[in-house]
Amino acid sequence: MAYRPSKRLKKTALGVGAVGLLAALNAPAALSFAEEKYHDYKIAQPGYKKQYGSWKILDMPEEYQLNSIHAALLHTGKVLLVAGSGNNQKQFDAGTFETTLWDPKDNSFKKIETPEDFFCAGHAQLPDGRLLVAGGTARYEVLGDAVERAGGGMRIKNESPDKAVTLKKGTRFRSPTGVEYVTQADVTVPKAKREFEVTYSKKGVMKPWKTKVTAAEVRVFVEAVKEGPSGLTTQAAQYEVVGLKGKDADNVYGIAQKLTTKDQDFQGIKAAYEFDPKAEKYVPVDPMKKARWYPTLVTLDDGKVLAVSGLDEVGVVDPGDNELYDPKTKKWSKGPTRYFPTYPALFLTKGGKLFYPAANAGYGPADKGREPGIWDLEKNTFEKVPGLTDINQTETASSLLLPPAQDQKVMILGGGGVGESTKSTARTALIDLKDENPAFEEGPRLPQGTRYLNSVILPDDSVFTTGGSRDYRGRGASDILKAQFYDPESNSFTPAADPTVGRNYHSEALLLPDGRVAVFGSDPLFANKQNSKLGTFEQRVEIYTPPYLHKNGDDRPVLGDGPQELDQHGRATFEAEDPERIEQARLMRPSAVTHVTDVEQRSIALKVSKSKDSVTVTVPDDKALVPPGWYMVFVTDSEGTPSEAQWIHVKQ
Repeated sequence: MAYRPSKRLKKTALGVGAVGLLAALNAPAALSFAEEKYHDYKIAQPGYKKQYGSWKILDMPEEYQLNSIHAALLHTGKVLLVAGSGNNQKQFDAGTFETTLWDPKDNSFKKIETPEDFFCAGHAQLPDGRLLVAGGTARYEVLGDAVERAGGGMRIKNESPDKAVTLKKGTRFRSPTGVEYVTQADVTVPKAKREFEVTYSKKGVMKPWKTKVTAAEVRVFVEAVKEGPSGLTTQAAQYEVVGLKGKDADNVYGIAQKLTTKDQDFQGIKAAYEFDPKAEKYVPVDPMKKARWYPTLVTLDDGKVLAVSGLDEVGVVDPGDNELYDPKTKKWSKGPTRYFPTYPALFLTKGGKLFYPAANAGYGPADKGREPGIWDLEKNTFEKVPGLTDINQTETASSLLLPPAQDQKVMILGGGGVGESTKSTARTALIDLKDENPAFEEGPRLPQGTRYLNSVILPDDSVFTTGGSRDYRGRGASDILKAQFYDPESNSFTPAADPTVGRNYHSEALLLPDGRVAVFGSDPLFANKQNSKLGTFEQRVEIYTPPYLHKNGDDRPVLGDGPQELDQHGRATFEAEDPERIEQARLMRPSAVTHVTDVEQRSIALKVSKSKDSVTVTVPDDKALVPPGWYMVFVTDSEGTPSEAQWIHVKQ
């Protein structure tokens, strides 16, 4: 008798066959799913976290999410996330500028009224704990075929020594041939300078005074009212201000050399504000003398802030007209003249000099301002230093003053070619500025060529580096989902847990007072490997918990209450539960970071003495090593496990 499967068995066999067929068809997807699940399982294990650390996405309510262009840690322990218009033309046109204040202690958030477009501004920590924010965006770039009207820079002259003149955005200028151009920003032209010249005859008799008037001048970007070639001009000409009459019409006029339909770059603003961490608001101060977009602001040993580089009010890289901000007077003055590409990394070093490792971001010719060196601000001299390889790939590089700052060693990591270059380098290099003839030496190479790498100094003297991309703005799906630790003592890298979010252009990372690292932003050009779909700004915030916080659970050194200021000997005593456990102490300056440029962060080794229930730290008396401001004090044990930070104010 022939064997006939039952109806039930037929169905079962058919089901097994169908499953087998589906499994065969979807084998790659099933394998990928299984690998992903195994990876998730592996990275969740305590042993893995103790060795590599862990990542977690911050639960941030949608109404507080923003395009984080700038991130700064305040001495209240809160983090200021600044977007301005967030590289979003529609938000710029609507005047929608954003800032969010985040408190990592309880994960609370607050929207901050933002008075200017601080997109691509500069910022620096001030001696009293306020954050100086200066510069930003006056106008978005217009490129290629999108340029429909001739435009360019116009110098507005005022020959009246009696009064300044304010011209509102939209003021029209008329050429000798009748072509009209309109201003794109409000502008105030100071009154002309009047000088009296006294002369004497041969017999010593004073002649009647002669009056010399020198016209005041400012620049503004203008654009032809009509589209097309009618507004093109390559000839210098004088332009009348439409609507002015009488003496005003004679005294105020415009001069332009060339108005074209070439690419029109971003343009900067002069506005400056201090963010008050206690009142939690922006407070206006005197504007800068020059408009700046993509400037670096660096705090000096006397507490003043130097503003360097940036695109000006007509979209041209500043020629070197740097300026100084005095937080006592809230005013700006002329600084030492020197040219740098935009967002240059400038580190305060011994003797108050600034070191430029050639790391920068953004704009400037490939053959100017790209060499590293030591800038003596008092003499305004620049001593070039040799040894840096891949000198043509320092744009979008990461750089930092290695811990402890007393060693005076600076490191540069990765970088890429100028502009939209596809080049990127795995090179790292170090320089010891204490050497009589300092020169760069090769460091350990990164796993691959990397632009936009973020580097954060940790309390145990290691450097955590994360993210970046191989190509310009993550082009070709080139984000690097890798992180690693750099150990200055062994001069080597070790792997860290992989981040889950890609980070490239407009990304930032900073150390939190509890010893974790927060990573923000990313502005990819495209969203796929084929570069056929436009990218979107990454608004998720990812928190990295280093291995030192996984080793012993919640068991970490405890630094208790203490003073908020140093005594006359530069000391501060804090309560401590187990002083004998404490091995070392570090004074760490809070970050103010943008475009992977963070010239604020530094870690200073402190002398430590202990009693049965307290620990006393002594801060070096060297303003070039410890510029005035608020700092975090961390103590660590023999395993490198840090306490939570206590804040202390180092005054001028």
